[in-house]
Amino acid sequence: MFYGKAIAGLIGLLSGGIFGLIIGVFIGHSFDRGLVRTFNFGSPENIERIKESFFATNFLLLGYLAKVDGRISKSEIAHAELVIAQMGLNSDQRKRAIEFFQRGSAAAFKVEPTVASFKEVCGSQKHLQQTMLAFLVSIALADEHGLVEAELNALQDIAGQMGFNSAQLQHLLAMAQAQGSFNDGSYSGTGNGNSLEDAYSALGVAQSVTDKELKRAYRKLMSQNHPDKLIAKGVPEEMIKIATGKSQKIVAAYDAISKHRAQT
Repeated sequence: MFYGKAIAGLIGLLSGGIFGLIIGVFIGHSFDRGLVRTFNFGSPENIERIKESFFATNFLLLGYLAKVDGRISKSEIAHAELVIAQMGLNSDQRKRAIEFFQRGSAAAFKVEPTVASFKEVCGSQKHLQQTMLAFLVSIALADEHGLVEAELNALQDIAGQMGFNSAQLQHLLAMAQAQGSFNDGSYSGTGNGNSLEDAYSALGVAQSVTDKELKRAYRKLMSQNHPDKLIAKGVPEEMIKIATGKSQKIVAAYDAISKHRAQT
């Protein structure tokens, strides 16, 4: 592909002579390389590769998180089965998910190569790593025994390997915990604070934000969890149901804030 080099080179020649031509060709070459990477990333073959890696990495790390405190409890096994059921996996997919979960929970499992492999597949698409981390956080928090210290430390380690700091992980955790207060489009009252505090936390914003900032944050979250966009990124279709449930909670939180602001 040479369109960038040709166009940038011509502009450089017209504006700066030979020196401009050289600079323009260099800039155009960088543009062409980036364009090629973008096309390659979005190719059907690469999207399938990402889907496979996302599926495998998710269940490997779920198994790892379940065993990180030294043992896998019956509730953790039941929780893994519930996640599989929520995804609507067929028999073959269910078998593979369980195999990955068991491998991740094995004593010999090493988390670093797994995360490194996933990062390599993602390439420069940082949002895929954030989506994976958000999935792990949401699923881990949904377990009835909650998030124990060993699991939190493991999540911090995984987040660090993906390039996210402790503050970013804590932000994701706070949002996911607050979102858990909203089920079936309404507030369930299970959060640590009142419904309004939970609603703001669910959207990741402070109560002092303006209406414009609130709407921007809400639209960003809805865009990040939109099924079509997630599938286009390479998130397996079977895992979209989790994102759909998250979107419903985000809508409920935004509605709670909007109604309160309309009354004040």
